[in-house]
Amino acid sequence: MKTRLKVTGMSCENCVQSVTKTLRDVEGVHDAKVDLASGIADVDFDETKTNVEALCAAVDDIGFDAAAAQ
Repeated sequence: MKTRLKVTGMSCENCVQSVTKTLRDVEGVHDAKVDLASGIADVDFDETKTNVEALCAAVDDIGFDAAAAQ
C-alpha cells in the first residue's frame, strides 16, 4: 500500500534524512521518499504489518509532526 504524509518541522537535508530513516525502519515499510520543499513523504508499506497511524507516530517521536496528506 502507498500513502502520502504531510511532515512539518523539517528545515534542512538532515531533517529529511532523519525522517526517511525513521520511516524506513518501521517494520513493514518497503520504501520512503521525503521531499523537503513540499514537506511530503511518500511511503510504500505492507498494511498487514503497519498502518498510517504508526508511521505518523514514528515521525512524531523524533520531533516532527506527520499526518495523512489530503
